Amino acid sequence: MRYSFLVLWLVSGICTAQLTTPQVDALVEKTLQTFDVPGIAVAIVKDGKVVHANGYGVRSIATKQKVDQHTLFGVASNSKAFTAAALAMLVDEGKLNWDDKVVQFLPEFKMYDDYVTKEFTVRDLLTHRSGLGLGAGDLMIWPDGNNFTTQDIILNLQYLRPVSAFRTKYDYDNLLYIVAGEVVHRVSGLSWCDFIESRIMKPLHMDQSAASFLRLKDTANVIVPHVPTDGKLKVISRYKGSTFDAAAGIYTSVHDLSKWVIAQLARGKYDSTKTLFSEKQHKEMWSSQTVMPNTPMPPYRSNFKSYGLGWQLTDINGFKQVSHTGGLDGIVTQVVMVPEINLGIIVLTNQQSGAAFYAISNTIKDSYLGLGPTDHIANLSQQIKQKEDDADKITDEVWATVVQNPKSKTAFKDRIGTYTDPWFGDITLSEKKGKCYFRSVRSPQLSGEIFFYKDQTYAVKWFNRSFLADAFLTFSADGARITMKPISPLTDFSYDFQDLDFSRTSTAD
Repeated sequence: MRYSFLVLWLVSGICTAQLTTPQVDALVEKTLQTFDVPGIAVAIVKDGKVVHANGYGVRSIATKQKVDQHTLFGVASNSKAFTAAALAMLVDEGKLNWDDKVVQFLPEFKMYDDYVTKEFTVRDLLTHRSGLGLGAGDLMIWPDGNNFTTQDIILNLQYLRPVSAFRTKYDYDNLLYIVAGEVVHRVSGLSWCDFIESRIMKPLHMDQSAASFLRLKDTANVIVPHVPTDGKLKVISRYKGSTFDAAAGIYTSVHDLSKWVIAQLARGKYDSTKTLFSEKQHKEMWSSQTVMPNTPMPPYRSNFKSYGLGWQLTDINGFKQVSHTGGLDGIVTQVVMVPEINLGIIVLTNQQSGAAFYAISNTIKDSYLGLGPTDHIANLSQQIKQKEDDADKITDEVWATVVQNPKSKTAFKDRIGTYTDPWFGDITLSEKKGKCYFRSVRSPQLSGEIFFYKDQTYAVKWFNRSFLADAFLTFSADGARITMKPISPLTDFSYDFQDLDFSRTSTAD
Protein backbone atom coordinates (compact mmCIF):
# COMPACT_ATOMS: atom_id res chain seq x y z
CA MET A 1 0.00 0.00 0.00
CA ARG A 2 2.78 2.45 0.82
CA TYR A 3 4.45 1.91 -2.56
CA SER A 4 1.15 2.33 -4.43
CA PHE A 5 0.52 5.59 -2.58
CA LEU A 6 3.95 6.92 -3.55
CA VAL A 7 3.56 6.06 -7.23
CA LEU A 8 0.11 7.71 -7.23
CA TRP A 9 1.64 10.85 -5.76
CA LEU A 10 4.47 10.87 -8.28
CA VAL A 11 2.36 10.56 -11.41
CA SER A 12 -0.94 12.19 -10.49
CA GLY A 13 0.14 15.81 -10.85
CA ILE A 14 -1.19 16.82 -7.42
CA CYS A 15 2.16 17.90 -5.91
CA THR A 16 1.44 21.30 -4.34
CA ALA A 17 3.47 21.19 -1.09
CA GLN A 18 6.40 19.51 0.58
CA LEU A 19 6.26 15.79 1.23
CA THR A 20 4.67 14.63 4.44
CA THR A 21 6.47 12.19 6.71
CA PRO A 22 4.47 9.20 5.39
CA GLN A 23 5.35 10.22 1.83
CA VAL A 24 9.06 10.46 2.67
CA ASP A 25 8.87 7.08 4.36
CA ALA A 26 7.21 5.53 1.31
CA LEU A 27 9.73 7.16 -1.02
CA VAL A 28 12.71 5.76 0.88
CA GLU A 29 11.20 2.29 1.27
CA LYS A 30 10.63 2.08 -2.47
CA THR A 31 14.18 3.32 -3.10
CA LEU A 32 15.62 0.62 -0.83
CA GLN A 33 13.78 -2.03 -2.82
CA THR A 34 14.43 -0.65 -6.32
CA PHE A 35 18.17 -0.13 -5.96
CA ASP A 36 18.88 -3.03 -3.57
CA VAL A 37 20.20 -0.77 -0.81
CA PRO A 38 20.18 -2.32 2.69
CA GLY A 39 20.03 0.89 4.71
CA ILE A 40 19.40 4.61 4.26
CA ALA A 41 19.13 7.57 6.62
CA VAL A 42 17.42 10.81 5.57
CA ALA A 43 17.17 14.24 7.16
CA ILE A 44 15.37 17.37 5.98
CA VAL A 45 16.25 20.78 7.39
CA LYS A 46 13.87 23.70 6.80
CA ASP A 47 14.12 27.22 8.17
CA GLY A 48 16.77 26.29 10.69
CA LYS A 49 14.98 23.27 12.09
CA VAL A 50 15.09 19.53 11.47
CA VAL A 51 11.66 18.61 10.11
CA HIS A 52 12.51 15.00 9.31
CA ALA A 53 15.24 12.63 10.49
CA ASN A 54 14.86 8.91 10.23
CA GLY A 55 16.63 5.69 9.36
CA TYR A 56 15.36 2.93 7.09
CA GLY A 57 16.37 -0.64 6.44
CA VAL A 58 19.33 -2.33 8.08
CA ARG A 59 22.92 -1.49 8.92
CA SER A 60 24.07 -4.89 7.68
CA ILE A 61 22.39 -7.67 5.73
CA ALA A 62 24.26 -10.06 8.03
CA THR A 63 23.10 -8.71 11.41
CA LYS A 64 19.78 -7.16 10.31
CA GLN A 65 20.21 -4.39 12.89
CA LYS A 66 18.04 -1.38 12.06
CA VAL A 67 19.20 2.01 10.80
CA ASP A 68 18.00 5.02 12.81
CA GLN A 69 18.73 8.76 12.81
CA HIS A 70 21.78 8.18 15.03
CA THR A 71 23.33 5.46 12.86
CA LEU A 72 26.82 6.46 11.74
CA PHE A 73 27.83 6.44 8.07
CA GLY A 74 31.07 7.33 6.35
CA VAL A 75 30.19 10.47 4.40
CA ALA A 76 33.28 10.21 2.16
CA SER A 77 33.80 13.36 0.04
CA ASN A 78 31.22 15.31 1.99
CA SER A 79 34.24 15.65 4.30
CA LYS A 80 35.77 18.08 1.79
CA ALA A 81 33.50 20.92 2.89
CA PHE A 82 34.81 20.50 6.44
CA THR A 83 38.38 20.90 5.15
CA ALA A 84 37.36 24.05 3.30
CA ALA A 85 35.66 25.37 6.45
CA ALA A 86 38.77 24.65 8.53
CA LEU A 87 40.85 26.73 6.14
CA ALA A 88 38.19 29.46 6.14
CA MET A 89 38.44 29.64 9.93
CA LEU A 90 42.20 30.04 9.67
CA VAL A 91 41.68 32.81 7.11
CA ASP A 92 39.32 34.53 9.57
CA GLU A 93 42.05 34.30 12.20
CA GLY A 94 44.59 35.92 9.89
CA LYS A 95 46.82 32.85 9.82
CA LEU A 96 46.66 32.42 6.07
CA ASN A 97 44.95 33.79 2.96
CA TRP A 98 43.19 31.87 0.22
CA ASP A 99 45.74 33.03 -2.33
CA ASP A 100 48.84 32.31 -0.28
CA LYS A 101 51.22 29.97 -2.06
CA VAL A 102 51.18 26.38 -0.82
CA VAL A 103 54.99 26.30 -0.67
CA GLN A 104 54.82 28.93 2.11
CA PHE A 105 53.42 26.23 4.37
CA LEU A 106 54.74 23.07 2.69
CA PRO A 107 58.20 23.81 1.25
CA GLU A 108 58.40 20.23 -0.05
CA PHE A 109 55.24 20.64 -2.18
CA LYS A 110 56.08 20.10 -5.85
CA MET A 111 53.97 19.60 -8.95
CA TYR A 112 55.12 18.24 -12.31
CA ASP A 113 55.72 21.75 -13.67
CA ASP A 114 57.93 24.20 -11.76
CA TYR A 115 55.76 27.19 -12.66
CA VAL A 116 52.67 25.45 -11.31
CA THR A 117 54.55 24.58 -8.12
CA LYS A 118 55.48 28.22 -7.51
CA GLU A 119 52.03 29.60 -8.32
CA PHE A 120 49.87 26.96 -6.63
CA THR A 121 47.69 28.56 -3.94
CA VAL A 122 45.64 27.31 -1.01
CA ARG A 123 42.55 28.12 -3.09
CA ASP A 124 43.87 25.89 -5.89
CA LEU A 125 44.01 22.93 -3.50
CA LEU A 126 40.22 23.00 -3.18
CA THR A 127 38.98 23.82 -6.68
CA HIS A 128 39.85 20.84 -8.94
CA ARG A 129 41.67 22.94 -11.55
CA SER A 130 45.24 21.77 -11.04
CA GLY A 131 45.69 20.37 -14.54
CA LEU A 132 45.82 16.81 -13.22
CA GLY A 133 43.40 14.28 -14.68
CA LEU A 134 40.30 12.90 -13.01
CA GLY A 135 41.31 11.06 -9.83
CA ALA A 136 45.02 11.32 -10.68
CA GLY A 137 47.16 9.41 -8.20
CA ASP A 138 44.20 7.99 -6.28
CA LEU A 139 45.75 4.52 -6.35
CA MET A 140 47.96 5.80 -3.52
CA ILE A 141 44.84 5.88 -1.35
CA TRP A 142 42.50 3.49 -3.16
CA PRO A 143 41.58 0.74 -2.49
CA ASP A 144 42.26 0.56 1.23
CA GLY A 145 45.27 -1.35 2.51
CA ASN A 146 48.17 0.46 0.85
CA ASN A 147 51.05 2.01 2.78
CA PHE A 148 51.30 5.50 1.26
CA THR A 149 51.56 8.28 3.84
CA THR A 150 50.54 11.92 3.53
CA GLN A 151 54.19 12.78 3.03
CA ASP A 152 54.50 10.17 0.27
CA ILE A 153 51.56 11.75 -1.52
CA ILE A 154 52.97 15.26 -1.26
CA LEU A 155 56.34 14.11 -2.64
CA ASN A 156 54.80 11.95 -5.40
CA LEU A 157 52.64 14.73 -6.87
CA GLN A 158 55.65 15.79 -8.93
CA TYR A 159 55.43 12.57 -10.97
CA LEU A 160 51.79 13.01 -12.02
CA ARG A 161 51.67 14.39 -15.54
CA PRO A 162 49.04 17.07 -16.19
CA VAL A 163 46.34 16.50 -18.81
CA SER A 164 45.36 20.17 -19.15
CA ALA A 165 46.85 23.60 -18.55
CA PHE A 166 46.89 24.92 -15.00
CA ARG A 167 43.57 26.52 -13.93
CA THR A 168 41.87 25.90 -17.29
CA LYS A 169 39.76 22.78 -16.74
CA TYR A 170 37.76 21.02 -14.02
CA ASP A 171 38.96 17.53 -13.11
CA TYR A 172 37.94 16.18 -9.73
CA ASP A 173 40.78 15.19 -7.43
CA ASN A 174 41.26 13.83 -3.93
CA LEU A 175 44.99 14.14 -3.34
CA LEU A 176 45.05 17.92 -3.15
CA TYR A 177 42.46 17.86 -0.35
CA ILE A 178 44.88 15.64 1.53
CA VAL A 179 47.49 18.35 0.97
CA ALA A 180 44.96 20.93 2.18
CA GLY A 181 44.52 18.89 5.35
CA GLU A 182 48.26 19.03 5.88
CA VAL A 183 48.15 22.84 5.48
CA VAL A 184 45.54 22.92 8.26
CA HIS A 185 47.94 20.88 10.40
CA ARG A 186 51.02 23.01 9.70
CA VAL A 187 49.21 26.34 10.25
CA SER A 188 47.06 25.42 13.27
CA GLY A 189 49.40 23.03 15.04
CA LEU A 190 46.55 20.52 15.25
CA SER A 191 46.16 17.41 13.16
CA TRP A 192 43.34 17.66 10.64
CA CYS A 193 41.27 15.23 12.70
CA ASP A 194 41.86 17.16 15.94
CA PHE A 195 40.95 20.45 14.24
CA ILE A 196 37.71 19.11 12.75
CA GLU A 197 36.60 17.49 15.98
CA SER A 198 37.57 20.29 18.38
CA ARG A 199 36.88 23.36 16.23
CA ILE A 200 33.83 22.24 14.22
CA MET A 201 32.17 19.11 15.60
CA LYS A 202 32.39 20.03 19.28
CA PRO A 203 30.91 23.55 18.94
CA LEU A 204 28.09 22.19 16.74
CA HIS A 205 27.39 19.41 19.26
CA MET A 206 28.05 16.69 16.71
CA ASP A 207 28.70 14.48 19.70
CA GLN A 208 28.44 11.06 18.03
CA SER A 209 30.65 11.97 15.07
CA ALA A 210 34.38 11.66 14.41
CA ALA A 211 36.82 12.80 11.77
CA SER A 212 37.59 9.19 10.86
CA PHE A 213 36.24 5.74 11.62
CA LEU A 214 39.24 4.87 13.79
CA ARG A 215 38.43 7.81 16.10
CA LEU A 216 34.81 6.88 16.82
CA LYS A 217 34.23 6.54 20.57
CA ASP A 218 31.28 4.19 20.10
CA THR A 219 30.86 1.83 17.13
CA ALA A 220 27.73 0.07 18.35
CA ASN A 221 25.52 1.85 15.80
CA VAL A 222 27.53 1.98 12.58
CA ILE A 223 26.65 0.72 9.12
CA VAL A 224 28.78 -1.71 7.16
CA PRO A 225 29.37 -1.22 3.40
CA HIS A 226 27.76 -3.40 0.73
CA VAL A 227 28.66 -3.98 -2.91
CA PRO A 228 26.78 -5.98 -5.57
CA THR A 229 29.29 -8.72 -6.38
CA ASP A 230 28.75 -11.45 -8.99
CA GLY A 231 25.03 -10.74 -8.99
CA LYS A 232 24.56 -10.76 -5.23
CA LEU A 233 24.78 -8.05 -2.58
CA LYS A 234 27.80 -8.64 -0.36
CA VAL A 235 29.15 -7.15 2.87
CA ILE A 236 32.70 -5.89 2.26
CA SER A 237 35.53 -4.70 4.45
CA ARG A 238 35.28 -1.11 5.63
CA TYR A 239 37.70 1.50 4.27
CA LYS A 240 39.91 2.51 7.21
CA GLY A 241 42.84 4.30 5.60
CA SER A 242 43.63 7.41 7.65
CA THR A 243 45.67 9.18 4.95
CA PHE A 244 42.41 9.88 3.11
CA ASP A 245 40.74 11.65 6.06
CA ALA A 246 40.87 15.28 4.88
CA ALA A 247 39.23 14.24 1.62
CA ALA A 248 36.84 11.53 2.79
CA GLY A 249 37.27 10.48 6.41
CA ILE A 250 34.30 11.71 8.44
CA TYR A 251 31.78 9.37 10.10
CA THR A 252 28.53 10.96 11.21
CA SER A 253 24.76 10.51 11.39
CA VAL A 254 21.86 12.46 9.91
CA HIS A 255 21.15 13.65 13.47
CA ASP A 256 24.62 15.20 13.76
CA LEU A 257 25.10 16.24 10.14
CA SER A 258 21.86 18.24 10.28
CA LYS A 259 23.62 20.61 12.70
CA TRP A 260 26.37 21.18 10.13
CA VAL A 261 23.78 21.88 7.42
CA ILE A 262 21.88 24.30 9.67
CA ALA A 263 25.15 26.21 10.30
CA GLN A 264 25.89 26.28 6.57
CA LEU A 265 22.44 27.66 5.76
CA ALA A 266 22.92 30.22 8.58
CA ARG A 267 26.14 31.45 6.93
CA GLY A 268 28.38 30.09 9.64
CA LYS A 269 26.26 30.96 12.66
CA TYR A 270 25.16 28.43 15.28
CA ASP A 271 23.50 28.43 18.71
CA SER A 272 21.83 31.74 17.73
CA THR A 273 24.76 34.05 18.45
CA LYS A 274 27.96 32.07 17.89
CA THR A 275 30.00 32.01 14.68
CA LEU A 276 31.93 29.11 13.19
CA PHE A 277 33.26 31.17 10.26
CA SER A 278 32.48 34.65 9.00
CA GLU A 279 29.83 35.54 6.41
CA LYS A 280 32.68 36.76 4.21
CA GLN A 281 34.33 33.34 4.19
CA HIS A 282 30.96 31.62 3.83
CA LYS A 283 30.34 33.65 0.69
CA GLU A 284 33.80 32.73 -0.59
CA MET A 285 33.14 29.00 -0.15
CA TRP A 286 29.79 29.30 -1.92
CA SER A 287 31.17 31.39 -4.82
CA SER A 288 32.10 29.89 -8.19
CA GLN A 289 35.79 29.13 -8.52
CA THR A 290 35.98 26.60 -11.38
CA VAL A 291 33.54 26.24 -14.26
CA MET A 292 32.19 22.70 -14.62
CA PRO A 293 30.57 21.07 -17.67
CA ASN A 294 26.86 21.79 -17.46
CA THR A 295 24.53 19.12 -18.80
CA PRO A 296 21.15 19.66 -17.13
CA MET A 297 19.24 16.49 -16.35
CA PRO A 298 15.49 16.59 -17.02
CA PRO A 299 13.22 17.70 -15.51
CA TYR A 300 15.62 20.43 -14.36
CA ARG A 301 16.86 23.53 -16.15
CA SER A 302 20.30 24.79 -15.17
CA ASN A 303 22.09 27.95 -16.32
CA PHE A 304 25.45 27.28 -14.72
CA LYS A 305 27.47 24.67 -12.90
CA SER A 306 30.67 25.28 -11.00
CA TYR A 307 32.79 24.25 -8.05
CA GLY A 308 33.31 26.53 -5.07
CA LEU A 309 35.47 25.67 -2.07
CA GLY A 310 34.37 22.20 -0.99
CA TRP A 311 30.94 22.57 -2.62
CA GLN A 312 29.39 22.07 -6.04
CA LEU A 313 27.21 24.98 -7.19
CA THR A 314 24.44 25.12 -9.76
CA ASP A 315 20.91 26.41 -10.24
CA ILE A 316 17.78 24.32 -10.37
CA ASN A 317 15.12 26.13 -12.39
CA GLY A 318 16.48 29.44 -11.13
CA PHE A 319 17.16 28.42 -7.53
CA LYS A 320 20.77 28.23 -6.41
CA GLN A 321 21.76 24.76 -5.23
CA VAL A 322 24.79 24.00 -3.07
CA SER A 323 25.61 20.31 -2.83
CA HIS A 324 28.16 17.54 -2.70
CA THR A 325 28.26 13.79 -2.96
CA GLY A 326 30.60 11.27 -1.41
CA GLY A 327 31.58 7.70 -2.14
CA LEU A 328 33.67 4.95 -0.62
CA ASP A 329 33.48 1.26 -1.50
CA GLY A 330 29.97 0.26 -0.50
CA ILE A 331 28.91 3.69 0.83
CA VAL A 332 27.55 6.76 -1.02
CA THR A 333 26.12 9.96 0.44
CA GLN A 334 24.70 13.33 -0.57
CA VAL A 335 24.10 16.75 0.98
CA VAL A 336 21.89 19.23 -0.90
CA MET A 337 21.01 22.79 0.11
CA VAL A 338 18.72 25.34 -1.55
CA PRO A 339 19.58 28.49 0.42
CA GLU A 340 16.86 30.74 -1.07
CA ILE A 341 14.19 28.63 0.62
CA ASN A 342 16.42 27.63 3.57
CA LEU A 343 16.21 23.93 2.70
CA GLY A 344 18.73 21.17 3.38
CA ILE A 345 18.50 17.49 2.46
CA ILE A 346 20.83 14.73 3.67
CA VAL A 347 20.82 11.18 2.31
CA LEU A 348 23.29 8.58 3.63
CA THR A 349 23.40 5.01 2.28
CA ASN A 350 25.33 1.77 2.82
CA GLN A 351 25.47 0.65 -0.81
CA GLN A 352 27.18 2.36 -3.71
CA SER A 353 24.18 3.21 -5.89
CA GLY A 354 24.25 6.96 -6.42
CA ALA A 355 20.86 6.67 -8.12
CA ALA A 356 19.36 5.86 -4.72
CA PHE A 357 20.30 9.15 -3.07
CA TYR A 358 19.43 11.17 -6.18
CA ALA A 359 15.97 9.58 -6.34
CA ILE A 360 15.30 10.60 -2.74
CA SER A 361 16.82 14.08 -2.72
CA ASN A 362 15.36 15.05 -6.09
CA THR A 363 11.85 13.99 -5.08
CA ILE A 364 12.04 15.88 -1.78
CA LYS A 365 13.54 18.94 -3.48
CA ASP A 366 10.85 18.97 -6.17
CA SER A 367 8.14 19.01 -3.54
CA TYR A 368 9.60 22.05 -1.79
CA LEU A 369 10.22 23.92 -5.05
CA GLY A 370 6.75 23.07 -6.38
CA LEU A 371 8.23 21.65 -9.57
CA GLY A 372 5.56 19.03 -10.09
CA PRO A 373 5.75 15.25 -9.89
CA THR A 374 8.50 13.22 -11.57
CA ASP A 375 9.09 9.54 -10.95
CA HIS A 376 12.81 9.87 -10.24
CA ILE A 377 13.01 6.29 -9.03
CA ALA A 378 11.78 4.89 -12.35
CA ASN A 379 13.83 7.30 -14.46
CA LEU A 380 17.09 6.69 -12.62
CA SER A 381 16.52 2.95 -12.49
CA GLN A 382 16.13 2.89 -16.26
CA GLN A 383 19.25 5.02 -16.79
CA ILE A 384 21.35 2.85 -14.50
CA LYS A 385 20.17 -0.35 -16.16
CA GLN A 386 21.10 1.02 -19.59
CA LYS A 387 24.58 2.03 -18.42
CA GLU A 388 25.14 -1.34 -16.75
CA ASP A 389 23.92 -3.21 -19.84
CA ASP A 390 26.29 -1.21 -22.06
CA ALA A 391 29.20 -1.84 -19.69
CA ASP A 392 28.38 -5.55 -19.49
CA LYS A 393 28.58 -5.84 -23.27
CA ILE A 394 32.11 -4.47 -23.15
CA THR A 395 33.34 -6.66 -20.30
CA ASP A 396 31.57 -9.77 -21.63
CA GLU A 397 33.38 -9.35 -24.95
CA VAL A 398 36.72 -9.07 -23.19
CA TRP A 399 36.28 -12.22 -21.12
CA ALA A 400 34.81 -14.13 -24.06
CA THR A 401 37.94 -13.27 -26.02
CA VAL A 402 40.11 -14.38 -23.10
CA VAL A 403 38.38 -17.76 -23.02
CA GLN A 404 38.81 -18.20 -26.75
CA ASN A 405 42.54 -17.45 -26.44
CA PRO A 406 43.58 -19.49 -23.40
CA LYS A 407 47.25 -19.33 -24.25
CA SER A 408 49.35 -16.29 -25.08
CA LYS A 409 50.94 -16.05 -28.50
CA THR A 410 53.81 -14.40 -26.68
CA ALA A 411 55.12 -16.58 -23.85
CA PHE A 412 54.28 -14.96 -20.54
CA LYS A 413 57.48 -16.26 -19.01
CA ASP A 414 59.25 -13.49 -20.92
CA ARG A 415 57.13 -10.96 -18.99
CA ILE A 416 57.85 -12.29 -15.50
CA GLY A 417 59.68 -9.87 -13.23
CA THR A 418 59.42 -6.58 -11.35
CA TYR A 419 58.20 -3.32 -12.87
CA THR A 420 58.11 0.09 -11.21
CA ASP A 421 56.12 3.30 -11.58
CA PRO A 422 57.60 6.57 -10.25
CA TRP A 423 54.74 7.24 -7.83
CA PHE A 424 52.99 3.88 -7.38
CA GLY A 425 56.13 1.82 -6.83
CA ASP A 426 56.74 -1.82 -7.71
CA ILE A 427 54.51 -4.54 -9.08
CA THR A 428 55.53 -8.13 -9.63
CA LEU A 429 54.40 -10.44 -12.42
CA SER A 430 54.82 -14.13 -11.69
CA GLU A 431 53.83 -17.56 -12.92
CA LYS A 432 52.90 -20.58 -10.82
CA LYS A 433 51.47 -23.91 -11.96
CA GLY A 434 50.63 -22.52 -15.36
CA LYS A 435 48.82 -19.45 -14.04
CA CYS A 436 50.00 -15.84 -14.24
CA TYR A 437 49.69 -13.34 -11.41
CA PHE A 438 49.86 -9.57 -10.76
CA ARG A 439 50.74 -8.15 -7.35
CA SER A 440 51.28 -4.59 -6.19
CA VAL A 441 53.97 -4.30 -3.52
CA ARG A 442 52.65 -1.13 -1.85
CA SER A 443 48.94 -1.85 -2.37
CA PRO A 444 48.68 -5.63 -1.83
CA GLN A 445 44.90 -5.77 -2.36
CA LEU A 446 45.61 -5.09 -6.02
CA SER A 447 46.45 -8.71 -6.69
CA GLY A 448 44.91 -10.90 -9.32
CA GLU A 449 45.24 -13.41 -12.11
CA ILE A 450 46.46 -12.35 -15.54
CA PHE A 451 44.91 -13.66 -18.77
CA PHE A 452 46.00 -13.16 -22.37
CA TYR A 453 43.59 -10.91 -24.28
CA LYS A 454 45.05 -9.98 -27.67
CA ASP A 455 48.27 -8.71 -29.24
CA GLN A 456 50.41 -7.25 -26.41
CA THR A 457 47.48 -6.82 -24.04
CA TYR A 458 46.45 -8.95 -21.07
CA ALA A 459 43.48 -8.67 -18.71
CA VAL A 460 43.86 -8.66 -14.92
CA LYS A 461 41.01 -10.13 -12.86
CA TRP A 462 41.37 -8.98 -9.25
CA PHE A 463 40.94 -11.58 -6.54
CA ASN A 464 38.73 -9.13 -4.65
CA ARG A 465 35.66 -9.24 -6.91
CA SER A 466 33.94 -6.37 -5.10
CA PHE A 467 36.41 -3.92 -6.66
CA LEU A 468 34.50 -4.02 -9.98
CA ALA A 469 37.69 -2.72 -11.55
CA ASP A 470 39.36 -5.36 -13.74
CA ALA A 471 42.02 -3.81 -15.94
CA PHE A 472 43.96 -4.14 -19.16
CA LEU A 473 47.72 -4.63 -18.93
CA THR A 474 49.52 -3.65 -22.15
CA PHE A 475 53.20 -4.31 -22.81
CA SER A 476 55.44 -2.36 -25.13
CA ALA A 477 56.80 -4.31 -28.09
CA ASP A 478 60.08 -4.98 -26.28
CA GLY A 479 58.32 -5.89 -23.03
CA ALA A 480 60.19 -3.20 -21.11
CA ARG A 481 57.17 -1.05 -20.26
CA ILE A 482 53.58 -1.59 -19.11
CA THR A 483 50.57 0.71 -19.25
CA MET A 484 47.14 -0.02 -17.81
CA LYS A 485 43.54 1.10 -18.14
CA PRO A 486 40.16 -0.02 -16.76
CA ILE A 487 38.15 -2.51 -18.77
CA SER A 488 34.66 -1.34 -17.80
CA PRO A 489 33.56 2.27 -18.41
CA LEU A 490 31.81 2.11 -15.02
CA THR A 491 35.05 1.53 -13.10
CA ASP A 492 35.36 4.03 -10.26
CA PHE A 493 37.65 6.89 -11.34
CA SER A 494 39.86 6.39 -8.30
CA TYR A 495 41.23 3.26 -9.96
CA ASP A 496 43.36 5.57 -12.10
CA PHE A 497 45.25 2.80 -13.89
CA GLN A 498 45.67 5.08 -16.91
CA ASP A 499 48.10 7.25 -14.93
CA LEU A 500 50.54 4.40 -14.40
CA ASP A 501 53.66 3.94 -16.51
CA PHE A 502 55.75 0.95 -15.43
CA SER A 503 59.32 0.25 -16.46
CA ARG A 504 60.96 -3.12 -16.03
CA THR A 505 63.57 -3.23 -13.29
CA SER A 506 64.29 -6.96 -13.00
CA THR A 507 63.50 -10.27 -14.64
CA ALA A 508 62.79 -13.71 -13.25
CA ASP A 509 65.77 -15.70 -12.06
